[in-house]
Amino acid sequence: MRAVLDPNILIAALLSPSGAPAQLVNRWLSGAFELLVSDGLLNELERALAYPKLRRRVPEDDAAEFVSLLRLAAVVAPDPSTGTHRSADAGDDYLLALAEHERAVLVSGDRHLLDLADRLPIQTAHAFLNRLADA
Repeated sequence: MRAVLDPNILIAALLSPSGAPAQLVNRWLSGAFELLVSDGLLNELERALAYPKLRRRVPEDDAAEFVSLLRLAAVVAPDPSTGTHRSADAGDDYLLALAEHERAVLVSGDRHLLDLADRLPIQTAHAFLNRLADA
């Protein structure tokens, strides 16, 4: 199984080590699924982790180490063309394109993306954890 974790899921994993996003990262590290990232996703994650609000909760060294882990251990796929605007937030279209191009589930907590789950393979962290448990 292949998945793209929205940067909001990756940030939540750092902020709450016992939450569903952190459990997903641990499941990925144990080989339960293949994690796909792209340069665009990693760049967005780095930018977000540098915001002062997050920097107070995630030290710079921890943020850099996490992004390095993703860059080295996840599958780094090329950023596909976003094509058609599908999300209410156009900034999220690259995640849809990445998941679609790589035939992966997109795991997100973003309501703009989850609103598309009836048409596209998008799941919450809890739903994807349940799917892994059933696999």
